[in-house]
Amino acid sequence: MIDDDRVWMVRDIINNYVKSPSLQHLRDPHSILSVAQTIVKQLDRESGIWKKWVGERDALLKASLACWIPIEELQSYLNRLPGPQLTATDVSQRQRAYWEEPYTSYPNDDLKVGCLALFAEEKALGTELTAIIGRIAEHIEAEEERIRLERDARFKAMRESEKLVAEQRLLSGADCKWTQLKKAPESYCRTNGRTYRLTPTKDKRWNLYRVDNPSLEEKGTHIGTYGGRGDATKVVAKIAYEPEHR
Repeated sequence: MIDDDRVWMVRDIINNYVKSPSLQHLRDPHSILSVAQTIVKQLDRESGIWKKWVGERDALLKASLACWIPIEELQSYLNRLPGPQLTATDVSQRQRAYWEEPYTSYPNDDLKVGCLALFAEEKALGTELTAIIGRIAEHIEAEEERIRLERDARFKAMRESEKLVAEQRLLSGADCKWTQLKKAPESYCRTNGRTYRLTPTKDKRWNLYRVDNPSLEEKGTHIGTYGGRGDATKVVAKIAYEPEHR
């Protein structure tokens, strides 16, 4: 049993842990859990199906997953680290295995050109691959944030445009769904040529009025008070086609 490499591996992990000069640290439940997790992770790695991925190889590959590093460049660099020789298929299939795991996504196609340009630039300067991966990861983070902000800005502009169109439709006298004018809490809709106003109450309900125009200056005819806008909408859909008694 003592010849089992796993025994020596566990011994080394424990030896490193007990070197701590702090007795409090040695007895800390979180520290003990961390040691246990390290041992289990190492044992899983030793007994796993990916036999060639030892030492720092896996960590480097995982760091590069989103960076569009050419397979042959990864293969060459990884083969300089301790472990059996890797083929291009070894590398590409290990990547695929990670990409297919939950919460892991494939590289962003929109960022491929920029990543490859950065890679070529840094390689020409003689930058080590680990550092190149770090720079590209920072580039991806910045680009994804820029894309997110631009998307949010486009969405906001679209919503503002839709809101303006809805306001113009209401003011033009055309039938329309519930629409707010500017930032007023009241909403108006027009069905079958009839205009209705919803006004929020202090107890978070809605007063429904029949009005002639979308204006707060007109009190209107009170129809009822409802718990939600949906309830008021159902009422409007019915009474808008019934004879009016005003």
